[in-house]
Amino acid sequence: MLHRRNRPEPVLNAGGSWVLALLGLAAMGGAASGQTFVENTTSIPQGSPGNQSTTDNVDFADVDGDGDWDAAFADGGDQGNDQNRLWINQGPGPGTGDFVDETAVRCPSVLDQSRDVEFVDFDGDGDPDLYFANVASVSNQSSRWWHNVGGGFYADETATRWVDLGEAGSSIPPTHVMPSGGFIDFSGDGDFADLDNDGDLDLFHSSYGGVYSGLTPSRVFLNDGAGYFREFNPSGFQLPGTTIFDGDPGLWCEGVQQADTTNSDGSFCDVASTPEDIDLADVDGDFDIDVLHGARREDPRLFQNRLEENGGALGFRDVTGASFPANYALGTGHYEQEMGDLDGDGDLDIFGLNWNGAGGFHDTTLENDGSGVFVNQVVLASSSSDDEEGDFLDYDNDGDLDLYVANFSGQDRLYRNENDGGAGFSFTHLPNALPALAGITKDADACDVDGDGDYDLFTAKEPGAANEFIENVTQIPDLHGPRIPLVEQAPDRAPGPEPTVIRAHVYDNAPYYVTWYNPTELSYSVDGGSPQVVPMRSSGGQVFRGEIPGGIVGSVDYFVASRDAYGNSGQSTTLMFSSGGSGEAGTPVCFGDGTGGTCPCGNTGGAGEGCANSSGAGGALSASGSASVSAADLLLHGVQLPATSPGLYFQGEAVVNGGSGVLFGDGLRCAGGHVTRLGVVVASAGQSTYPAVGQDPVAVRGGATAGDTRYYQLWFRDPGGPCGDSFNTTSALRVDWTP
Repeated sequence: MLHRRNRPEPVLNAGGSWVLALLGLAAMGGAASGQTFVENTTSIPQGSPGNQSTTDNVDFADVDGDGDWDAAFADGGDQGNDQNRLWINQGPGPGTGDFVDETAVRCPSVLDQSRDVEFVDFDGDGDPDLYFANVASVSNQSSRWWHNVGGGFYADETATRWVDLGEAGSSIPPTHVMPSGGFIDFSGDGDFADLDNDGDLDLFHSSYGGVYSGLTPSRVFLNDGAGYFREFNPSGFQLPGTTIFDGDPGLWCEGVQQADTTNSDGSFCDVASTPEDIDLADVDGDFDIDVLHGARREDPRLFQNRLEENGGALGFRDVTGASFPANYALGTGHYEQEMGDLDGDGDLDIFGLNWNGAGGFHDTTLENDGSGVFVNQVVLASSSSDDEEGDFLDYDNDGDLDLYVANFSGQDRLYRNENDGGAGFSFTHLPNALPALAGITKDADACDVDGDGDYDLFTAKEPGAANEFIENVTQIPDLHGPRIPLVEQAPDRAPGPEPTVIRAHVYDNAPYYVTWYNPTELSYSVDGGSPQVVPMRSSGGQVFRGEIPGGIVGSVDYFVASRDAYGNSGQSTTLMFSSGGSGEAGTPVCFGDGTGGTCPCGNTGGAGEGCANSSGAGGALSASGSASVSAADLLLHGVQLPATSPGLYFQGEAVVNGGSGVLFGDGLRCAGGHVTRLGVVVASAGQSTYPAVGQDPVAVRGGATAGDTRYYQLWFRDPGGPCGDSFNTTSALRVDWTP
């Protein structure tokens, strides 16, 4: 009999909470003594087709944007083609936690063999799309992309979202590419993370091969930013069929393929086994997303992302042999593993389901030593049955991560983490905490579906059994805020068009796929000025990513703050870096920050900025390149502008009013004397650069010669500006031209 399990994935933040009275317990039956969960059969669909099929996986998200958690189910699995389903939560407010099957009106009619479902915003438009990992054991088929076209209604776009399959550079043989889109494969799990640190979510596509052969490689597909996925295969090698052989290039991994290798210096790697679960997170503390690669029949593997070591070029190294102790995974049946900060020390530990499979099944835990090396393997009590999936949640809201284990052969289990703010962790089995649960549980996901402040569970069941709502009845509120123990230190830099990327580790006493959607922000200030805030986005795992505009000049202080759905918040320490200043290509002058002229309507900007505009900040001008006339490589950068405003860069031969400027719309004009118009630009995401492609260099257009001093400024339209004059200006920049 085939076993299988998959890990849950992204959900959207509930956007608030409702502390509701506990309703309906009489209909469900009272909780037994010591029982913290009850089975709720009245709040979810029952019977066929909504809830009586073969379900391999469940995932949560707010698909319709109304502030509560909805649920999607991957159906079919090894039993045959079936319709994946979508349940809509009837909240917010009264009705929260009551679900209606709305598959027929919201989803495309597609019958397939789905093993995993992932909510992921693959096109970056702010709503959750869907990805289904499929297997071709009954009929040839591909994993599928469902696009949220608005309001939680989905369209199948499998035909267009895969790019250049089977073409030059793809490892997939052309014979396996399907005319309807995608490629024939056997995938138990597809996980998403920003593998190349470019701000979008990429796909790690696992494969266990036909009939669990373990000879077909897992693959990496990079997002182009708009939700179209092309294979990352720096080797350029294309397989002739389904099998990768020892000695073939490692595709996306350093070295050549060698099954079960323990080499960790990049000479060999093993990218083909029998994975039923993949976990993506930063295990070694360098902010790059690493890969914990499950293997049902072989030893699970660890691949280190070498983005940092490669100077920003994506690459992976198989470090399995250096990262795990001897005999860390015995026997077979390693269906799943999970990562979480179990001891609160700011790194990710491992729960290995059935990892000790010699002479039976036993679950284990391993502790991260902080560098991505795992030690102190412990066998969990009462874990000798054939388990299928584990999930971390803080069921008692005491601040640490507890463990729910979905069982393939009988009763699910709950373990309490005894960390309680201590230095280590241990798990105690609570045999009376759950209702009697029978049958085959393939997956369990946790979130606060009824909005009462504690974490509930949905289970995925097979074959033909009803999925379950396991409701938490503790009514203990979550009073623990997120933790941000590690923030990326930005290097000192020169101003320029590229932003300064900041990544941070964010942990909470919640499943990671809930924490992913905590509102998280990057706050920065320049030379002690007013703080500016930009949103951060989850990169997957525990990593969040944000960008500070690149044209800033001065000393930049920054920190990261995160807030959960219950209003609990956490903040990192403050770091700083230097961006340009005197001695760079230009010297900033003429500010609307209170040190120069007076802004028209009290719309004072921050330190080193012009007068405040509709973006909430003042526009600032900086330069990169050199002040050499002959080099002609000077670039002017306007930042903190309205999102898409048109503007005009101009040059003056003198500074107006000694650097205080004169009133000019909502801002101050500082570049004066004989004025030359340089060029028109349109801001993108609040930034613009001159010269753009095809425009004359600054020195050429402005007629500057060696020894000249010139002043530069950007005028831009701002119809929503604070003073109502529909245009504004940045601060100015002095440039002393050299030969």
